[in-house]
Amino acid sequence: MKSLLRNAVLPGVTALLGFAISTFGQAQAPPASTTKKAPAQAAAKPAVAKPAPLEVPPLKFEKYKLENGLEVILSEDHRLPMVAVNLWYHVGPANELPGRSGFAHLFEHMMFEGSRHVPGSSHFHYLEAAGASDINGTTDFDRTNYFETLPSNQLELALWLESDRMGYLPDKLDQANLSNQQDVVRNERRQSFENAPYGVVEEGMFHELFPKEHPYYGDVIGSHLDIQSAKLEDVRNFFKLYYAPNNASLAIVGDFNREKARDLVQKYFGPLKRGEDVPKIKAHTPPITSERRAVIQDNVQLPRVYMAWLTSPIFKPGDAEADLAAAILGGGKSSRLYKKLVYEKQIAQDVSANQQSLMLGSVFVLQATAKAGVKPEDLEKAINAELEAFRKEGPTPAELARARNVIESGIIAALETLGGSGGVADRLNSYNHYLGTPDFLAADIGRYENATPQSIAAFGQGQLNTNQRTVVYGVPGKQDLGAEVATPKAPEKDPSKNNGEPVNEDAEWRRDAPKPGPASALHLPVPEKFKLSNGLTVLYSYRPGLPLVAANLVVRAGSGVNPVDRPGLASMTARMLQQGTTTRSALQIADRAADLGATLNSGAGTDTTGMSTRSLSRNFPDALELLADVALHPTFPQSEIERVRSERLTSIVQEKDDPFTLAFRVLAAALYGPRHTYGYPDSGTRESIKAISRDDLEHFWKQNYFPDDAALVVTGNIKLAALKPLLEKQFGAWKPGRPAPAAMGSTETTDAKLIFVDRPGAPQTTLGCFSLGLARSTPDYAAVEVMNTDLGGLFSSRINMNLREAHGYTYGAFSFFAYHRAPGPFIAGGDVRTDATAPATTELFNELKRMRDTQMTPAELILSKDSIARSLPGRFERGTEAAGSFAELFTFDLPLDYYSTLPDRINAVTPEQAQAMAQKYILPEKMIVLAVGDRAKIEEDMKKLNLGKVEVRDTDGKVVH
Repeated sequence: MKSLLRNAVLPGVTALLGFAISTFGQAQAPPASTTKKAPAQAAAKPAVAKPAPLEVPPLKFEKYKLENGLEVILSEDHRLPMVAVNLWYHVGPANELPGRSGFAHLFEHMMFEGSRHVPGSSHFHYLEAAGASDINGTTDFDRTNYFETLPSNQLELALWLESDRMGYLPDKLDQANLSNQQDVVRNERRQSFENAPYGVVEEGMFHELFPKEHPYYGDVIGSHLDIQSAKLEDVRNFFKLYYAPNNASLAIVGDFNREKARDLVQKYFGPLKRGEDVPKIKAHTPPITSERRAVIQDNVQLPRVYMAWLTSPIFKPGDAEADLAAAILGGGKSSRLYKKLVYEKQIAQDVSANQQSLMLGSVFVLQATAKAGVKPEDLEKAINAELEAFRKEGPTPAELARARNVIESGIIAALETLGGSGGVADRLNSYNHYLGTPDFLAADIGRYENATPQSIAAFGQGQLNTNQRTVVYGVPGKQDLGAEVATPKAPEKDPSKNNGEPVNEDAEWRRDAPKPGPASALHLPVPEKFKLSNGLTVLYSYRPGLPLVAANLVVRAGSGVNPVDRPGLASMTARMLQQGTTTRSALQIADRAADLGATLNSGAGTDTTGMSTRSLSRNFPDALELLADVALHPTFPQSEIERVRSERLTSIVQEKDDPFTLAFRVLAAALYGPRHTYGYPDSGTRESIKAISRDDLEHFWKQNYFPDDAALVVTGNIKLAALKPLLEKQFGAWKPGRPAPAAMGSTETTDAKLIFVDRPGAPQTTLGCFSLGLARSTPDYAAVEVMNTDLGGLFSSRINMNLREAHGYTYGAFSFFAYHRAPGPFIAGGDVRTDATAPATTELFNELKRMRDTQMTPAELILSKDSIARSLPGRFERGTEAAGSFAELFTFDLPLDYYSTLPDRINAVTPEQAQAMAQKYILPEKMIVLAVGDRAKIEEDMKKLNLGKVEVRDTDGKVVH
């Protein structure tokens, strides 16, 4: 199920870039969910003895309260020269009144629109220039939070910014800002729900769970009508009541001096006035006493079945059992529903289970997507059979142990992150918000340690009954989005008018941003490099502290070395690695990973295939053995090949549900053509997946997986003396060899053209402008990155500030270069309002041309450089991130000290060099424009732009007109 969090920042630059890398770039298999993972079956290995109880790492903190009621939580962590600031306001949709849905989330957006001493959208500008690696705000049903992680010498900047909008936002609230953010939020709704598969179905499920007057009835984002109906006076009153120090808690975690931090908190937050006492939430959640059912049509290819129950509130008795039950029933490949519905019966494409823990009653959800031709009624019947057995018998001790190990390992892994969503600061604030104390980590883990098969069975029997649930079918069909809500013309912004209503007295000393403190010496990690006896390169980085180790095995055999008539072969080979070895079946592999509480991933990107694991240090020897087993001893069973083939063909069908995924398939075909291996997505085509044989898979593995063309990256809390013999034991017998030479083929010409992919009724257009970019080996890399960061790589970039902030056309717009061993694409675009498709395209081209025609200003150049160089420590905050960064050294033949010397190369870029890069690589006259949307509504205006030859392509990227 989608997260119920709503973000203020575009999901954009980082999320979209991450998507592009997974589509075109390296496939270091992504880290698994922090609360789920792994699968299994019979037993070729003896069962391990029950491990000793988990040693919970100490989470030291100090909590105190200012006179105005602000609660402050300080926790020092000097691993990296970084500090996280995380501010929770105790307000969310739970506090909203009927007819005001989405108000808390809309206000979250308003908090980024400037305050008395921080003009306009400069909040992001300040933080990005300071090198912040994590900036956002999110709204959940029960709370709203704002956070940033930045270099530790910039702590005062973060406190200045957060205190200014807490104390002085009303001074600058005006109708122009409100109207703009109403447009942005409505675009977010279109992008995240109406134009996303099953988005309106999940919203409909909440409509069935809660009565209309309940604050959880709709999604956090609210309805178009309620968003558009918000008045400026409502916004001001909301601020006065809920955005006061006595309704907030501030957590600071990282590399800082406690006494200095206390002084700064007092300086910036101490003078702010206490607000009125916040009224208690009066909403009551009525129980469900008879089954509720609904069928909701959506623009999807396959039916999906949702079952949802109202369960124990967050941290109350039964909540931990619900988490464990979710893991046991649908928490990965070792879960009951996966084994029965996906693996054995093969009637579901995917299954999942989740406990969304909330204050007014949690929501437990099971969901399963039907295979093509499977009726939702038959899928529901199979789920019911598993639920009945679960309620009757409860879990086995082995199932409980797996679920507990995965959840607890995920909790420990999340402690690697200082801030952001789910990091240490967020966890401390969460405990404090719901329980009144940050001191709950050990007790939190204790909830899972103390659960028994009997207590979980009791949860199922008491809270997961048929008469207590809602069942919703999401089926293919025409969406019902309700009556159209007009977007009024935005008022002109008049800086001379200030209709604000101050709450706090002005203070002259707040007018200027504080200067940064003395910068800590930037010591980015440089891995040690050595080789095993068979030539396998090992990159190693020791990380003391948390008991975690991550390992990535990288082979230079990605989609770029596929035979041109077998797109998808590298990816399918990687998928097959976990489907059986000489000593384990597919389900045994999955169960073993879950037994260890370890992640296990394998996948192929453009240049590499990646296999990875992460586990607690005490389990790493066994996790490493499992990683080696799948990498070195796959057997490619024919029955598993057919199952995976069916799964992959269904996934390709599902791509039509997601306009962004669809756009990248068409982009690859249009830019590279059918004679180049980059002309296809990593997943392949229907024709190639049907044609791939067992011989193809085994041949690809035998011809490309060699230790002397691979690297094993290990980061974490394990000493080198202990690691080396483990590596020789598990990988030393891997025989060296010479990979088959790659034959990428030839690219298509890149003449300018306009391509339509029709999605009738789509509420937005996915817009992309793209051309051939450059290879990662280019000597222009640093200058290109400085240039593109200003163009479309930041929230405060030219493209996003134009399309989102100035015009309200989109929730987020971006540009990036996807680098590979051969030239990848340059892409600029975003999801835009349907009626704004042509104007957004015009503005996008205006920015591309302006980047060529005008030099970056000194302020833009400094912002771009600092945002890259100062944020580099963030690439090493988590062990899995560090392993991925080090893997790039091997993939692209970069020196070991590459990251530690990168800031000097970035800072050496001149405005003349940046402009030269724009003129060299951004070529509007050769740009291909792709519009995935309702062709009938956008074609006429788009053709008037004279963007080149017009094509219509189908969802496979083939020209049809």
